[in-house]
Amino acid sequence: MIERINPPTLVQPASKYAQAVVHSATARRIVISGQIGVALDGKLAKGLEAQTRQTWANIFAVLSHAGFERHHLVKVTTFCTEKGQVAETRKVRDEVLAGLLVASTYLEVAGLAAPEYLVEIEAEAVMA
Repeated sequence: MIERINPPTLVQPASKYAQAVVHSATARRIVISGQIGVALDGKLAKGLEAQTRQTWANIFAVLSHAGFERHHLVKVTTFCTEKGQVAETRKVRDEVLAGLLVASTYLEVAGLAAPEYLVEIEAEAVMA
């Protein structure tokens, strides 16, 4: 069983995420390496929103290949090179997760593996 919590003893999240996710240690777990906005054909999406959407599509492809589904996600970490864009990445995250609460961390970084990469997201999922 997976339990998503936002304790009443803490300030509530600024957007749609869980302060913590509790799961059984005997569950099946997948840890997904940081994904970027490059499609199967090798093309990099243009702009932050498009790269973020493609990054999520890549995460969902990894999940699916391993037999997991979107609702199994428990943790995501977003790395963004464009300062002040937390609202833009949250908007896409909230849309693609359709109300699913996950533990979430957002970091603004000086750079990623290549200068044209604007966002990278790593994820974890648990199948209880």
